Amino acid sequence: MKATMPYQPRSAALALTLTLLAAGALLTACGGGDKAAGAKASAPQAAASAAPRAALTVTTARPSKRTLAQEVGANGNVAAWQEASVGADVQALRIADIKVNVGDAVKKGQVLATFDPAPVQQDEAQARASLAEAEAAAADAAGNAARARAVANSGALSQQQIAQYETAEKTAQARVAAARAVVAAQRLRVSHTEVRAPDAGVISARNATVGQVPGNGTELFRLVRRGRLEWRAEVMAEDLPRIQPGQHASIELPGPPGATPRVEGTVRQIAPTVDPKTRYAIVYVDLPAGSLARAGMFASGHFAVGESPALTVPQDAIVMRDGYAHVMLLEPGDMVRMTRVRTGRLAGDSIEVLDGLPPDATVAVRGAAFLNDGDHVRVVSDSEPKTAPAGAASAAAASK
Repeated sequence: MKATMPYQPRSAALALTLTLLAAGALLTACGGGDKAAGAKASAPQAAASAAPRAALTVTTARPSKRTLAQEVGANGNVAAWQEASVGADVQALRIADIKVNVGDAVKKGQVLATFDPAPVQQDEAQARASLAEAEAAAADAAGNAARARAVANSGALSQQQIAQYETAEKTAQARVAAARAVVAAQRLRVSHTEVRAPDAGVISARNATVGQVPGNGTELFRLVRRGRLEWRAEVMAEDLPRIQPGQHASIELPGPPGATPRVEGTVRQIAPTVDPKTRYAIVYVDLPAGSLARAGMFASGHFAVGESPALTVPQDAIVMRDGYAHVMLLEPGDMVRMTRVRTGRLAGDSIEVLDGLPPDATVAVRGAAFLNDGDHVRVVSDSEPKTAPAGAASAAAASK
């Protein structure tokens, strides 16, 4: 009789199945725990990424109310107050010497040039000789007339003869006067061989050359009378009522960048007419003697016509976008809103805002040019160091 053995393979398979099921349940439980832990760990990171990041560290300022000067701008040429043309008063004479040059300051009556005086000196000598001859003839005629009058009552001479002697006397006297006039004219010609300054001033042009034989009236020199210059400013017709004689003007003269010379002038006169084509009028501004201004310069400037209140912000707060001026207004939550404004006068480091800016607003100043509408910022005081934008800092940290 054979002994019956138990069915062992079936029992082993069942045990293996149960073991695998238990291991799977354990792994599932562990995996779920890891996912929960990962979710809990990533929650702060998601919250941090959802929070707005500051785009740039900026300083801020509030608009300030101040009183600014009202000005009228203009452009124009610098010219001589008056110019004198100095010419030749003699003809057919050669220029012997020139004593001044362009830029020389001269006094009234100073000799500028001389002509060769020999020809006119000879003419003067001849005129003097003719005068002496006329005077001698006049003396003889006067003696004859005196003797005729002395014997008039004796009957030795007729009345007709006496009248002839008296007529000869008067004729001789007239010839003396004519000879004296010729001498005076020749003396004047001699004096004209010296060309003299008609007034004090500065020589602005010289056309004379040694050896030249200019014609009568030919311009030899041009003189800026008394060295006075003026700025002939072209002002729009609507601005003329705001300008009066005696007001001050500030003129910018041509110069190197960053070193533009300035000169202060005074309004002397306003032209009575306006150019019908340009609608501009000329305002004449006296310039001080010894300034850097030169006749012929083109200069720009402005007239101080009063004062008025103004709302100003720092110039760094103005951001130019698409050809228009904007400011970055700070709103709650440290967010900026780009607002278009209209600017006006400059006052040092500040600029006037004509409209578009509430008086109680806060604007970004340092760093405003790098902001866009809707950016978030971190506000610091002027004493704190300027930091890089948050985006740039994050990128630098990530690269490490």
